[in-house]
Amino acid sequence: MNEVTSDSMLSFVTNTLCCEVGTSVPRTMPRVVPDQRSTFENEELFRKLSRECEVKYTGFRDRPPEERQLRFQTECREGHAALAFVCTGTNLELGFSSNAWSDKDEDRVTTREFVDFDRESGKVHLKSQFILNGVCVIWKGWVDLHRLDGVACLEFDSERAEVEAAMLRDQIEQYNRRLREFEERQRQYRQQQERQAEQEAEVVEALLCIAEEGKH
Repeated sequence: MNEVTSDSMLSFVTNTLCCEVGTSVPRTMPRVVPDQRSTFENEELFRKLSRECEVKYTGFRDRPPEERQLRFQTECREGHAALAFVCTGTNLELGFSSNAWSDKDEDRVTTREFVDFDRESGKVHLKSQFILNGVCVIWKGWVDLHRLDGVACLEFDSERAEVEAAMLRDQIEQYNRRLREFEERQRQYRQQQERQAEQEAEVVEALLCIAEEGKH
């Protein structure tokens, strides 16, 4: 039978603890950067897109113009469309619905606030909320229903940014708490091993003393 040494047992327990912390700590990547407003105000992409830029509908490019016009209007009423900022080539699959952050489909409803065909004749005014490069933003603009191009810009979504920042802080705190718990379990295990080693040393010393006395 193979002998299991204390060193190998320590290695096994340590590896087990490492696996435990690895699986118990959530590994979900943060959805936002720590300082969203600063990123929005200083990053070159956001600086460009925060000004009004030309946008174009990019869906169904291989179809005839009349079909693309119909498909675009249908998609808008369904609450989505692919639109690109011409100045940067940034192509976005936008969703036009309230409660865009909800995980439930029934909560995400396309309302006039997000898709408005009545504000101007021949145009549709659109609004979309999403996270781009770790920053909460609002896409606002309009598209000509015949040419399928228009003007739009990005705004910083301060209200949603606060919600996401709070979620990020909670996620970091949860990770740090579990890491502290893991380190505490490791410390307790090391102390237990040290006490056990001391007890074993005392037993060995006592046995040696008894053996020496037996010789005399």
